[in-house]
This record gives sequence, C-alpha cells and structure tokens, in this order.
Amino acid sequence: MINKTRLIHLTQKVIQINSENPPGNELELANFITRDMRSLGLHVKIYSFAKNRPNVVAILKGTDSKRAKKSLLITPHFDTVPAGKGWKYPPFSGKIVRDKIYGRGTSDDKGNLACSMEAMRSLVEDKVKLKYDVIFAATVDEETGSKKGIIPLIEKNIIQPEAALILDSDEFYSIIAQKGLMHGRVQIFGKKSHGAYNWRGINSIELSSKVIEKIKAHKFSYKKHKLLHAPTVNIGTIKGGDKVNMVADFCEFSFDLRFLPGMDPKAIIKKVQSIVKAIAPKNKVIIDDLQHPYAIDPKHPLVKTYVKTCKNLRTKSALKGSEGATVITFFQKKKIPALATGYGSSKTAHTTDEYAEVSKLFKGTKILEQFIKDFDNR
Repeated sequence: MINKTRLIHLTQKVIQINSENPPGNELELANFITRDMRSLGLHVKIYSFAKNRPNVVAILKGTDSKRAKKSLLITPHFDTVPAGKGWKYPPFSGKIVRDKIYGRGTSDDKGNLACSMEAMRSLVEDKVKLKYDVIFAATVDEETGSKKGIIPLIEKNIIQPEAALILDSDEFYSIIAQKGLMHGRVQIFGKKSHGAYNWRGINSIELSSKVIEKIKAHKFSYKKHKLLHAPTVNIGTIKGGDKVNMVADFCEFSFDLRFLPGMDPKAIIKKVQSIVKAIAPKNKVIIDDLQHPYAIDPKHPLVKTYVKTCKNLRTKSALKGSEGATVITFFQKKKIPALATGYGSSKTAHTTDEYAEVSKLFKGTKILEQFIKDFDNR
C-alpha cells in the first residue's frame, strides 16, 4: 500500500540532496537511490558514462520467464537545473507549506522520482506477483541532453523494455506527441575594412541580420498536428565584429528550430543552407544537436491502459503534445513505444520557488502502482 507519510519524507530527502546539472555531480543522490532499491531485494546495477554520474537500474523480476524481455520501463531523471537565487523557501529544504513541497526539482523531476521509488516499494511490500519484469531506471543528465543517461542505456541495449513510461511531466498528462529539436549555428564570413570606408568591406553582421530575417519569415511545409503548434525558430545568440569603427568580417548566430512529426530534418537543413547561401555566399551552417519528433497512436495499448487506469482512479489524463524536448524521442530508434506523464505542478519547473503538491504526488503514486498492475493484465 502506498504510504503517504513515507512518500512525503522520501520527496523531502531527494530534494535535500543537491544534484544540479550543471555541474552534473549526481553521485550522492545516486548512492541514496541505490541503497533504497537494494533494501527492497531488487536486482540493482549501476551504469556510469561519466565520472560521478551513475544511472541506477533496478529490476523487479516477473514470474513468467517467457516474458523476460516483455518488460515495462519506469524512468524518472534525478538531475536538476541550477537553483539560482531569490528563493523565498530554501531550494534544498523540501519545506512544506500547506499542500506544497518547495525545492529545486520538486516538479522536475524529484517528485516523480519519489513517486516511482514509493510505487516500487509498495509492490514489493504487498508481494505483488507480476508476469513481466518492471525496470526502474533513475537517470542523470536529462537537463543537458541525456548523453550520459538514458541515451546510452538505450543505445547499448542495457535496457530493452517492451514499453516505456517516462516520469517527467505534470498534472497527470499523457504526452503522446513531441516536436523535433534542431540546434544550429550559422557563421557568416565578410571582409574587413575601416568603418569610415565601409563600402570597401563586406559586413558580416549586416548580412547575418538579413539571413535571420529570411529564416524567421520562411514558412516551412508541414502537416498540422492537433496537439502541437506550428514549427518555430528562435535566434538564441549572436556575436561578431572586433570594434565599432571596423567592418566586421565574421558573425555567428545560433538558432533553435522546433519541427513537427512528418517533417524531414534533412530537408529543413537544406532549406536553411539555401537561405543563407542566397544572401551570404561565404558561410558555414553547423548542426549541434538534432532530436527527431515523436508521436504514438492514442489507441496504442500503452496509452489506452494508462488513460484507463487514471479514469478508474477518478483522475483525467488529458492527451497532450510537448513543444519542448523530453526523452520519449530517444526510444523510437529501437522501436520501443513510449509515453511521458508525471505528477508535478504546472508551470513550476525551472522556476524560483519550484514546488509540487503533496496531494498530486500521492494520487500519482497510487495511479503509477495501479498502472503497473493493469499493464500486466492488459
């Protein structure tokens, strides 16, 4: 049975252990999670892809050996963004005010971590017999790309579940669609000259401004998605020039481009390159990060089972799309159906005085435990 008092204390404890990323030292919290999972008698292994950054994988074995690979993955992350300053309540206190637990990571993602750990403990204590394995994977590095966390765990076939439930959302939403992400830099090369004789040079800053205007104005071809907004482009940084009285011969700006399922990233890159070249023949377009969009059929058994579990426990799990990046996209390369959900509080992640509501964490933990049972009997 889910123990509310224990869940609260557990949530406070994981908040009190600093795991800010950057810098990315999650070792102390990983050790705590490891001890907690081993105390349940689970099969626990540690996988590190960087110093002091262990991922914790614990397995609750099922009774049906034929379904050994038909496992369900439950995965929260336990790194957080930096706390920053200006908090009313100390960011590593886990202070409770009425129904709210305050602290960095309460909604993203330590509240969900605590829910997952309590659900695993309840299943063991109640001696629940499941046919399939339940894999609990608490991962690092989600806030800076997951390259030391869930990505190598999947790509190295360390975890090979039949389906994945990612605990990294809020308000019980079922995230079934997500935009793709493209981070890139455009470098424009010009020609130096004295500022008083600017016609003798080629100003890379001025060319960059024209390129930016064209990229922002371009209407990409796409099929509308009922859960997602249209594609977006944001210019994040720009730098160039040496001195006010010199014609700048170099300028670089970065862009963040979010695109919809069905759009071809290669075609997007080609279009960006053609826009740049038409204005600035001497250029370089560099793609620093590319994550593909994701969508799962709302009628998929994973989605239907989770939504039904929520409904049976008198909670609505609205189907939603994510404009930002979550780790669900990384599972599609291995053809693993994935769904993101969570029990944090809306619009508090990454904010000063971040909080999660105790009542939602408690209800979410009960839903999570019941979903694990329902998935076994689907």
